Amino acid sequence: MNKKSINFALIGAAGYIAPRHMKAIKETGNSLVAALDKNDAVGIIDSYFPEADFFLESERFDRHLDKLRRAGEKKIEYVSICSPNYLHDSHIRLALRNDANAICEKPLVLNPWNIEALGIIEKETGKKIYNILQLRLHDSIKQLKEKIEKGPQNIIHDIDLTYITSRGNWYHMSWKGNESKSGGIATNIGIHFYDMLIWIFGDVQKNIVHYNSDTKAAGYFELKNARVRWFLSIDSKDLPECAIQENKRTYRSIEVDKQEIEFSEGFGDLHTISYKEILSGNGFGLDTAFPSINTVYQIRNAAISPLKDDYHPILKKII
Repeated sequence: MNKKSINFALIGAAGYIAPRHMKAIKETGNSLVAALDKNDAVGIIDSYFPEADFFLESERFDRHLDKLRRAGEKKIEYVSICSPNYLHDSHIRLALRNDANAICEKPLVLNPWNIEALGIIEKETGKKIYNILQLRLHDSIKQLKEKIEKGPQNIIHDIDLTYITSRGNWYHMSWKGNESKSGGIATNIGIHFYDMLIWIFGDVQKNIVHYNSDTKAAGYFELKNARVRWFLSIDSKDLPECAIQENKRTYRSIEVDKQEIEFSEGFGDLHTISYKEILSGNGFGLDTAFPSINTVYQIRNAAISPLKDDYHPILKKII
């Protein structure tokens, strides 16, 4: 007996990450019925769901979802949210108002108190909010967690996190370059790494920021079972020589106790795996998302500490 197709809607169809969500909806055997974006460069929809209705205005999209809900047969069960960070909260609420569950890209919201407010709406509507935290589903990361859990429990691990993903001038002109909309560098490109580290090594005990600008940020965490020196950048000038030699514009490195964790591959299917987990009732909800949201909020609002004790070695070249 064939499984009944579930109806999805998608917000942010013209964005970079939207095709991964379309692919995941397709590969889980479901249907994208309606999509929204203020930009009309959404030809990618034709590769997955050419019959999907498309809207440029949220008001008409909202009305359409309401009509489908009242019609019953074509009711939207899930709304996938790929919009800019600062709109996630509003778009999650739009989904739940229309009696649909929400699947939202990270960061789920920008501020920790938004999580509490959304929890109230979950209870009122009986619907669920899920966050895409795909690093938790990466084989290498799961293996690292298993190794740490099976290893000695009375040691504190030393970790260096380095993530440099070069961005051009467009970045600063877009919403991503506006801290009030993106949450800044740590939120925009770092939150999935923080979530992963908290998941493996425990909650944040201490949070120090050594550097924070429009293009890079760095600091130091003490987690329950780890000391973490971290550096994030969108400035290509920060790329190490090995990346430059290979003509790469992105460099990703996590060293645990001076051993490199290799996870450069294996990202292609993680959104589909995320959707399968959500549809099986195993998605990551509000409580899971809270620790990393709270951490990046603290980073965004922290005073800059002088370089002493533990700090990321790249900072020696910058400060």
